[in-house]
Amino acid sequence: MTNYQNLLKSYGLKTTFQRLSILKSIDIAGHITIDDIHKDILTNHPSLSLATVYNNILKMQNIGVVVEVPISGKKSKYELIKDDHIHLICQKCGSVVDKDINCDVEQIFDKISVENNFVLLSTQNNLYGVCKDCIY
Repeated sequence: MTNYQNLLKSYGLKTTFQRLSILKSIDIAGHITIDDIHKDILTNHPSLSLATVYNNILKMQNIGVVVEVPISGKKSKYELIKDDHIHLICQKCGSVVDKDINCDVEQIFDKISVENNFVLLSTQNNLYGVCKDCIY
């Protein structure tokens, strides 16, 4: 598990119980909607509002602590910042699976960047389809 206090501090954010709870919820789930984060946190902090969760997610997203994973036709999910990777997103159930980027994919990104005189800083790669559980 991640040290959430150090993570917040490294991004210049104040450590609050709301942010710590949000990060823990995201970390445990891997990918989770704001509504599900709120539902998860309510068990320990019943007075925490959905607006507070939403505002903290937006602040942490803008700074780069968390990343939004858009899901076509469904609510976005959020994950903690991590190395670049590919998301396999099921359009039926909304599941999200992380896959490492291999050297072939990196070479494609490098080639496109060089051809377009573009400095690539990070990527978010979302592949949409149907997961093995929803195929049948």
